[in-house]
Amino acid sequence: MATGNYCVFPEFILTGLSKKSELQMPLFVLFLGIYIVTVVGNLGMITLIRLSSLLHTPMYYFLSSLSFIDLCHSTVITPKMLVNFVAEKNIISYTGCMTQLFFFLIFAIAECHMLAAMAYDRYVAICNPLLYNAIMSYQSYISMISGVYIIGVVCASAHTGFMIRSQFCNLDVINHYFCDLLPLLELAHSSTYVNELVILICGTCNIVVPTLTILTSYIFIIATILHIRSTEGRYKAFSTCSSHILAVAVFFGSAAFMYLQPSSVSSMDQGKVSSVFYTIVVPMLNPLIYSLRNKDVSTALKKILERKSFV
Repeated sequence: MATGNYCVFPEFILTGLSKKSELQMPLFVLFLGIYIVTVVGNLGMITLIRLSSLLHTPMYYFLSSLSFIDLCHSTVITPKMLVNFVAEKNIISYTGCMTQLFFFLIFAIAECHMLAAMAYDRYVAICNPLLYNAIMSYQSYISMISGVYIIGVVCASAHTGFMIRSQFCNLDVINHYFCDLLPLLELAHSSTYVNELVILICGTCNIVVPTLTILTSYIFIIATILHIRSTEGRYKAFSTCSSHILAVAVFFGSAAFMYLQPSSVSSMDQGKVSSVFYTIVVPMLNPLIYSLRNKDVSTALKKILERKSFV
């Protein structure tokens, strides 16, 4: 086809979660509530870790970084989603779509590697406790955090850069509630071979590597826990990992359901539900998981509240 058949800066229509008009307002109220809890929970976790000296350890620095990623991850998706629930037409501009895709990828990729970094931190704490302070120094933490964001920016830039080179028609309908890689590639009117190659390469880096890191870490952790003689010692060691295991299972499970199933219209509709989990629900759940299942966080919160009550 001639180049003239394509728009340089097209607009897209987002189908959203549901096409039923009677569900739009209830869904708006539901996801507004989820977003408020997400913002309060993650900002609260970041503030608590900053204020409490009890939580000034690499483990909780990683948790603070995870809360920041979750807050940004949700903010990239949810506000636009809420607007679409009450708008007559769910239209997003080409620039807005590519911007949303870029930042969504940064924080989604960063979360994968952050969870891997947290697994490694738990491995060092349980398997090499005497060397923990030496291995997980502040410099090591800064290096790992920097690496997480650098990988996220590089991979997101590669995906978005090649997506910008793809050609789209004006008012193409994206079968999703936000601009994601797979729905956009389905609409491309030019070759997507390079895009798919980038997905394969980055997917290996961002899914396989963190997954192997997490699995390997927990194989050694479980082996070490089984060698602990006292029941109390085993429980204490496992309790430091249980919150992280739950967070990993929910995030990677919902993401895998979306991206590792055959592509079809029906699977994409089903994938929207799993996307809700890792883009909106998981960022809300993570601070709740770590606050409810972690004694240090609960103790620090009580001390902060008691301190404020005496002021």
